Amino acid sequence: MEAYHLEQAKWQDAELIAPLFNDYRVYYGQQPDPAGALQFIQDRLKAEESVIFIAVADKDGSRQAGGFAQLYPSFSSVTMQRLWVLNDLYVAEHLRGQALGKLLLAGVREFALSTGSKGLTLTTMTDNIRAQRLYESQGYVRDEEFYTYDLIFK
Repeated sequence: MEAYHLEQAKWQDAELIAPLFNDYRVYYGQQPDPAGALQFIQDRLKAEESVIFIAVADKDGSRQAGGFAQLYPSFSSVTMQRLWVLNDLYVAEHLRGQALGKLLLAGVREFALSTGSKGLTLTTMTDNIRAQRLYESQGYVRDEEFYTYDLIFK
């Protein structure tokens, strides 16, 4: 396995991230849309609406992304502090089990701490046991106190 390291994405990295983002969306039941995935990532990075970390390896003179984590800024009104939403975490299927998820989680944790935030919050599917084990192994605690509700406009 190539040695992966963590980088905070810049706008120019959108083409590196987009194929993984497309695969992430497909994992969650969406139709493939490579062009839409690229545009979405470019828009978020250009407008500085999200912070993306990528696990990158140098292979044959080019950079390869093995996974990414995307954070959105939020705030806690109760504690009056910044909060980061870990909205997306994805590792290429053929690289799972090689600690890239842990690398990405360590990076977003360090970033959240460096911004003086209250912490990180995330949601995952109830049947995504592998992700739940990863999050819990890194100190994330499942919320047993609050229910989540969504109002979806189609």
